[in-house]
Amino acid sequence: MPGPDLLSSQGLRLDGRRPNELRRIRCKLGVFAQPDGSAYLEQGNTKVLAAVYGPHQASKSKSLQDGVVVNCQYSMATFSTGERKNHPRGDRKSQEMSMHLRQALTAAIKTELYPRSQIDIYVEVLQADGGAYCASVNAATLALIDAGIPLRAYACACSASMAWRNGQPEPLLDVGHVEEAAGGVVLTVASLPSTGSIGLIEMSHRLHMDYFDVVLSRAMQGCKDIEVILDRAVREHLAEGWTKQDVVVI
Repeated sequence: MPGPDLLSSQGLRLDGRRPNELRRIRCKLGVFAQPDGSAYLEQGNTKVLAAVYGPHQASKSKSLQDGVVVNCQYSMATFSTGERKNHPRGDRKSQEMSMHLRQALTAAIKTELYPRSQIDIYVEVLQADGGAYCASVNAATLALIDAGIPLRAYACACSASMAWRNGQPEPLLDVGHVEEAAGGVVLTVASLPSTGSIGLIEMSHRLHMDYFDVVLSRAMQGCKDIEVILDRAVREHLAEGWTKQDVVVI
């Protein structure tokens, strides 16, 4: 678990945030013309692009009679971290992240509306500074909305951890890279906040049951806060689209 050095004597984290404070989130829908939907999202210094193609007809080998096939591909740009190494699209980590993305987003999509169809979701991490999976889920949700894909609810993801201050446990919201690298537990949750359902939950290390509920609660609250931010971005995007329309000819 993270040591007490993750919180100052004033109760602030290394980046100046309070324990229950999200990193600043900036996002924009419709950043590309070619895909059916796209979005760019910054969560702190983590920056992600997402693109959606479809729904389109699935191949016979992949098609489902009762719903749509959700295909997710996650990758990291070679310049996304300070380490000089390649991040190939087919490596094990990318495959695992793709699978986790698919799990969270499939829970949000009304898959029954598109039998024998396929939706392709591509996510590229441009800069990684902690919480890449969470930022990817949040960006992909915006891209799906931009593509006009009907959703049951927003899929939002957030992480939480645990630190100590004056010997007392203090849950941390939206874990950054430095806090991840400290070696403590990181609980990642992807949920549909408006329904209260969880699409994915993952822990990096074991956590004592005495602390599990409070850390989970902090992550779930983060998902709710992120939903508000994403919904505001969607509404602003729609309003911007209306103001750009020319005079309607009757």
